[in-house]
Amino acid sequence: MKSQVMGDLVHRLYEYRKGVRQLFMMTMTAQEAAAVVTRLRTETIEHHAQPVSPRKVNVFFGRGACVELVRHMVTKPLCRLTPEEDFILGTLLGYDREQQCQRFLSMTKGGRGMAEGRAARA
Repeated sequence: MKSQVMGDLVHRLYEYRKGVRQLFMMTMTAQEAAAVVTRLRTETIEHHAQPVSPRKVNVFFGRGACVELVRHMVTKPLCRLTPEEDFILGTLLGYDREQQCQRFLSMTKGGRGMAEGRAARA
């Protein structure tokens, strides 16, 4: 019997091949991540696995430039991304742009923005 994660992966691979989105993220157990990474390697799809906890892993995959950006930018837990990083990642993952803008604005009002830090130092 196929696991839910592998079923979800098949659907996301279909979307990837059809050009629906260029970057995907899935959160799963370390064991499931090993199977997903094996499948992505078999299909020569760029990917990056980021441990979340001892039991959970985020697997990003998609177009090469998008995955490379994730490798450079997502070097900490997602909850610690700056508003700018959060906005870029959310947009690349295909989230609604207006909602991403609203999220960014609400995050920067809370003082997490890089631009606010630069303005305060000036």
